Amino acid sequence: MMNSTPDDKPAPSRSAAVVYNPIKVDIDAIKAAVTVLENETGWKTTTFHATSKEDPGAGATRDALDAGADVVIVAGGDGTVRAVAEAIHDSDAALALMPAGTGNLFARNLGIPLDDLEGAVRTAFTGVDRAVDIGLIDIRDENNALSKHAFVVMAGLGLDAKMIANTDDDLKKRIGWLAYVSAIVKALADSSELHVKYRLDSQRARSGRAHTVIVGNCGSLTANVLLLPDAAPDDGFFDVAVMRPQGVIGWAQILGKVLWENGVLRRIRGGHFLTTKDVRALRYVKAKQLTIRLSTPEEIELDGDEFGKAIAFKSRIKAGGLTVRMPQAANSSQH
Repeated sequence: MMNSTPDDKPAPSRSAAVVYNPIKVDIDAIKAAVTVLENETGWKTTTFHATSKEDPGAGATRDALDAGADVVIVAGGDGTVRAVAEAIHDSDAALALMPAGTGNLFARNLGIPLDDLEGAVRTAFTGVDRAVDIGLIDIRDENNALSKHAFVVMAGLGLDAKMIANTDDDLKKRIGWLAYVSAIVKALADSSELHVKYRLDSQRARSGRAHTVIVGNCGSLTANVLLLPDAAPDDGFFDVAVMRPQGVIGWAQILGKVLWENGVLRRIRGGHFLTTKDVRALRYVKAKQLTIRLSTPEEIELDGDEFGKAIAFKSRIKAGGLTVRMPQAANSSQH
């Protein structure tokens, strides 16, 4: 849902903050663009807060909120966006995106332009607010310690978590998302299965096996791959994908569903009538809450970042729990 105005405060009372990853952005260019919009709109002086290896964004965001920011501009990749969203979702502030990462999946799924610095700053100061969902997750690690987090794109066990764990960070800096290719090959070579006990919403607990479990708030991946065709960031539900391939045929079924049916047929007029039913190798389900307990610790990822090994997690959707600043043009296209 879109609000027609940024907020109810008069311009001189409004202020923005920029939380930025100093490794990925040109902060001088950002400051220059912000100054232009400050002068144009009459907002207060913007504050700037750098992330670090020790603080990927949550602490910087709390500093921004303590400074009175009405809008927090996130200049970084999906990991920075996730950390900021985790800190901001309980506040009255809006989040504005300035994509500067490898995947920029949250921005892609929301239809926000990726390479437009001035446009991103203008959206932060003059855009409209959109309420979107945010995933909240409690992770119990292999040492039985509990930690609480949030995610805006996807959480995953199995293939995607192993892929991220196998990705060379230096290679990713040099060639971007193509660095994931070799990591995918390594992950596919791992034939081990997840043995899980799970509960969807208030249904009874069940047991099962899977190669990969993905809990998604958004549906599209890097290279515009549509993994979760019915996912929407504001429908109040997770879309859960369970992959259970058996050999080459199983993987062929998954690739056919994801690349051909989701990637081609569903994107052409009337194409959804040509899609097939779920196959055993890939099942989809919608839910508001998912609890999983694993027989052995497994790698888990949130929005493309490693979060160690988990023995269990409980994830729930917070419908409309995050306010994102959108371009004015996006508001017009909603009507």
